[in-house]
Amino acid sequence: MTPHPSGPPTLPESPFAAFGLPDTPGTDAFWAAAQAPAYTPDDGGWTALFLWRGSPAAVEFESWPDPVRLARWHETDCWYAEVRVPARFRVTYQFRADDELYADPLNPVGAGGERSLTATPDAPPQPHWPSVGSDDVLPLPRTRIRWASERLGGRRTVRVHPVAGGGPAVLLLDGDDWLHLHPAMTAFDAAAAAGDMPPVTLVFVPAKDRLAEFGCRPELWEAIRDELLPLVADCGVPVDLDRLVVAGQSLGGLSATYAALEFPELVSRVACQSGSFWWTPEAVDLPDPLAGPVGGAVAARLRERPVPTGLRIAFDLGEHESRMRPHCERVEELAEKAGVTVRTSRSASHHDRAGWRQALLRDVAWALA
Repeated sequence: MTPHPSGPPTLPESPFAAFGLPDTPGTDAFWAAAQAPAYTPDDGGWTALFLWRGSPAAVEFESWPDPVRLARWHETDCWYAEVRVPARFRVTYQFRADDELYADPLNPVGAGGERSLTATPDAPPQPHWPSVGSDDVLPLPRTRIRWASERLGGRRTVRVHPVAGGGPAVLLLDGDDWLHLHPAMTAFDAAAAAGDMPPVTLVFVPAKDRLAEFGCRPELWEAIRDELLPLVADCGVPVDLDRLVVAGQSLGGLSATYAALEFPELVSRVACQSGSFWWTPEAVDLPDPLAGPVGGAVAARLRERPVPTGLRIAFDLGEHESRMRPHCERVEELAEKAGVTVRTSRSASHHDRAGWRQALLRDVAWALA
């Protein structure tokens, strides 16, 4: 006769003790102590532990890498993944479970309703950016402009916020992301209060069709010049349009740099993070858009014609954006050779707004120096 077991089966030793979680996975004591992601050093980088409770799930990252399926710890309610990440790394992520997206309930730092932020222990700090939870509602500027654009079509809501009483206009492309995902208004206010930012007036410019509007085409900037900026001038908020700064990321960085080259009477100061300098009119239809000419249309423009005088452009790129690097470096080199006052830097991230946001503050302040 098979002897009756004297108790529940003994589970193997938990692999989570190295992450500071010594209790048995799946117990109430384990979940009470759990904070994630947790990190351990791993051959010059880090291993990150992600935890999820109760159901099969995958962790998905902003731009890096592919989704990672979580494994179940035996017959418990604990699902986990150990993910190798590089040194100096900050990333946005979320969980997918039952075809729904969720922020990490074990991580108090969020970005919008379904996203969380995490950084390796060696990632540089991001002063002035407050930690906000995924359920927090970010404050919105009081001043709101209804922009019905004849050139671009459609209606948009543009928010305007004076920082430290207002000053030079700073156009934030993809403005809704900086309103609803990352608290740019609060961060600029804090930077100004600390003396790291001069008084400025933030103009949050939303996009309806990023690929169409942010390519190297004049329509967006004609519409901003002829339609939006007169509305901003009349909004009742102190704003200096003669020292305009444009800040953009990815396709927005491409568009901001294009505007400085083609509309210098309007834009002479740019903060560009991870500009999509692979862009050409043909590249958008290729299976691999980044496989085209290095530096794309902007590099071709810099080689073909002189640049306007007095341009200041701050270029930033994620340290881990290996495929973007050749395109961005080519544009940086050509711009400096052409006489543009250039600043270059690298953020501890991949192609992710979580990494760009400190560069945004620093480079806007530099552009106005």
